[in-house]
Amino acid sequence: MRRLLAALLLLASFALPALAVQPDEVLGDPVLESRARAISAELRCMVCQNQSIDDSDAPLARDLRLIVRERLKAGDSDGQVMDFMVARYGEFVLLRPVMSWRNALLWAAPVLVLVLGALAAVFGLKRRRAVAPQRLSADEEARFKRLLAEGDGPSPEGR
Repeated sequence: MRRLLAALLLLASFALPALAVQPDEVLGDPVLESRARAISAELRCMVCQNQSIDDSDAPLARDLRLIVRERLKAGDSDGQVMDFMVARYGEFVLLRPVMSWRNALLWAAPVLVLVLGALAAVFGLKRRRAVAPQRLSADEEARFKRLLAEGDGPSPEGR
């Protein structure tokens, strides 16, 4: 029974999120540390790209966590720390980017391209159907019949 319980505890430990904050990074002030952790959870690891710097073991994520803690120790507010990181690394550093017209256009661009492509296809088909086949003039029809009669037209073997 003890072995089963130990095995279950071992498996449960793998299910918990692995926080990558090293003991030497932790601030002595618990209030500052909780602010640092909250900010770190909002910043994207540039190496892992789908993890926060709080969860990432990458060396760059460690550097970013240290920068966050340095800025907080220097007296910056949470907003100032986030603004500093965005100014330095761009909006990509945010796990949840700010809604702006530029971002909205970025998300809407694929839909706009599909709509414009569909409209181009519809109007192209309408234009193709709108062109009526032209009748041959009397001279052209006579020449065509004469060529057929003479056998000078393209042969099936030549195609």
